[in-house]
Amino acid sequence: MKILVTGVAGFIGMHTALRLLEMGHSVMGVDNLNSYYSIDLKEARLNRLRSFNSFAFYQGQIEDRSFIEQIFTQHSIEYVIHLAAQAGVRYSLQAPQAYVDSNITGFLTILEMCRDYAVQHLLFASSSSVYGANLSMPWHEGQGVDHPLSFYAATKRANEAMAHSYSHLFAIPCTGLRFFTVYGPWGRPDMAYFKFAQAMLDHQPITVFNQGQMYRDFTYIDDIVQGIVALLDRPPTPNQQDTEFALDPATSHAPWRILNIGHEEPVLLMDMITELEGLLNKKALIDWQPFQKGDVLSTYASNERLRALVGPLPKTSLHEGLLKFVTWYQAWRQR
Repeated sequence: MKILVTGVAGFIGMHTALRLLEMGHSVMGVDNLNSYYSIDLKEARLNRLRSFNSFAFYQGQIEDRSFIEQIFTQHSIEYVIHLAAQAGVRYSLQAPQAYVDSNITGFLTILEMCRDYAVQHLLFASSSSVYGANLSMPWHEGQGVDHPLSFYAATKRANEAMAHSYSHLFAIPCTGLRFFTVYGPWGRPDMAYFKFAQAMLDHQPITVFNQGQMYRDFTYIDDIVQGIVALLDRPPTPNQQDTEFALDPATSHAPWRILNIGHEEPVLLMDMITELEGLLNKKALIDWQPFQKGDVLSTYASNERLRALVGPLPKTSLHEGLLKFVTWYQAWRQR
């Protein structure tokens, strides 16, 4: 397969591209290498991919249509895994325009390319944050997601709607993937587990909101990648039971669907901190802060629909996943 992976220097992007390259596919990777977090880390991720002759990297903005179109023209792209986005819930309160540029305008560029070049399957990153104020747990794709609590979540919900319109109008097979708190080696430094490990090793306090009384469905990176790869050659088909006024908000008369990928086991934030303390042999110094706007109290995935499509996925335990992260991170600090 000839596969375009956007956000290829990112956490999920690098791991996904690496798995595809190991499987023998050709991967064209795009990333703007912005300074939202360490460019050094992004370059190190790319270096893992550059050892493959079947990998080609292009640096640029996904909202730049002429730049993206050159890649499609040159490589006859068959599949797209769109992971590029401005990430971060809290940062979206500070810099909303960055989210419009990347998450909205950039995604429109990708949709246009999929339309013009008859891509066989577009998989794109949504987020568990779209569930917002929904209090019915576990979260499943048939629930409404009309009350996002952050602008980041709103842009991801917009992506789902944009993809549906293009799927309906131009028969583009689209799968939106709602990721749940992805963690692991080579992760994002702005994520809680990464920031906590760094602070603890540096003998600095960690910032914990709402007395740590929040639950997250921590999902290990390899489990996420397994789901993405398993879905790649399983494009959605129209739901013939559906109507123009879709009763199921996650399927359609168009070749479009939404799927969760999570661990299906929420963990109290304080329990994650305790696990890190044990693995690092460090006691956390905690700076307690009130609940933050844009946050949700709990995330909890149901993968029932995903399992029905691809079968059981691996479920790496939090202890095993954090151990792998800590092992990588300690080596990364000493490089």
